[in-house]
Amino acid sequence: MVLLVDVSGSMSPYADALLRFAHAAQRSGGRTTEVFSVGTRLTRLTRELRHRDADTAMTAVSAAIPDWSGGTRLGEELKEFLDRYGQRGAARGAIVVIASDGWERGDAGLLGEQMARLHRLAHRVVWANPHKARPGYEPLTAGMAAALPHIDDFVAGHSLGDLEKLALMIGGSGA
Repeated sequence: MVLLVDVSGSMSPYADALLRFAHAAQRSGGRTTEVFSVGTRLTRLTRELRHRDADTAMTAVSAAIPDWSGGTRLGEELKEFLDRYGQRGAARGAIVVIASDGWERGDAGLLGEQMARLHRLAHRVVWANPHKARPGYEPLTAGMAAALPHIDDFVAGHSLGDLEKLALMIGGSGA
């Protein structure tokens, strides 16, 4: 499993909870789980999240992320992930969870291309968007519109209940 957690400014109300979710997933999945933050840079967080204690892990994660609450260049970061880690095997046959609101400051076309590439490599692509649970929400941002055709499961990710459902989905049968 691979988790890509958006830590940009628009995701700041959700980033801590999502990183704690990633900590729990990494601790339960062991070496088969890789975690990265995405924003204006891609940062591998797997080592920092191996700490048994969640607060110690979050302190290490905070120190490791240089672009916390910055912008979002999802297409560029996904390309970097696929070039450096995904093509070699991290994404190949994996469940890949992207936790993001889909706001893209970069080229939405690049994001669409990289999502198509990811979808060909991964077993399953899950996108958890904290805004999806809002009444009347439609994925109209350029980033979400570009990514949506390449997503197997588009789920909400704004509450503890949604994260519990996500855990069951990715940990359950058929995942």
